[in-house]
Amino acid sequence: MEAEHVATLRELLAATPWLERTEEFARALRDTREAGGLLLVGTPEEEPWHLAAHLADESRYAGLPQLSPTLLRWNPSPDAPAHLRIGLDRLAEARRGETLFVVSPEREAPIPLLERIDDARRTGATILALDQGDRELAALAHDAISLDPVEAPVSFEGMQHLVSSAAGKPAERRQRHGLRDRISRFLDVVSGPRILD
Repeated sequence: MEAEHVATLRELLAATPWLERTEEFARALRDTREAGGLLLVGTPEEEPWHLAAHLADESRYAGLPQLSPTLLRWNPSPDAPAHLRIGLDRLAEARRGETLFVVSPEREAPIPLLERIDDARRTGATILALDQGDRELAALAHDAISLDPVEAPVSFEGMQHLVSSAAGKPAERRQRHGLRDRISRFLDVVSGPRILD
């Protein structure tokens, strides 16, 4: 999906809570502390290659190394490149400051995956999930977007594009409204515009 299509999708969803929800979820992805700390895993039948590529692109474009995911594979080939040989055993090393992003297009994640997610959560990793109504997975996650495949206004693949795109956007700075800021704005109004020499 090209950036143009993502922009169109964002425009269509602007009046719904889905866009804000996606951006909130993306902020949680950006909270990963360090490069290599975003662990991305799917199911044995569906590994999230496409999402991994988009997150890696967003990481490069936005200058956010923590967004470049470590793809965890169910059955990595021993002769695959190093970055594609990382198996589920990596979950045993998950720790505080790391994020496990679980992408499950199935109605129910496999029990072995749920057990490993629970272990990672106990060691302090933040668990995020994108699923299609999996209650057990959503219950294990600190934050989850669960799409109903029948009623959701966006496809599962479309939501992956929205999340990866939003993850690369810079966080909006909150406006401060402290006493100093109010006094500063007041003085600007009272004193009029500055004239530079």
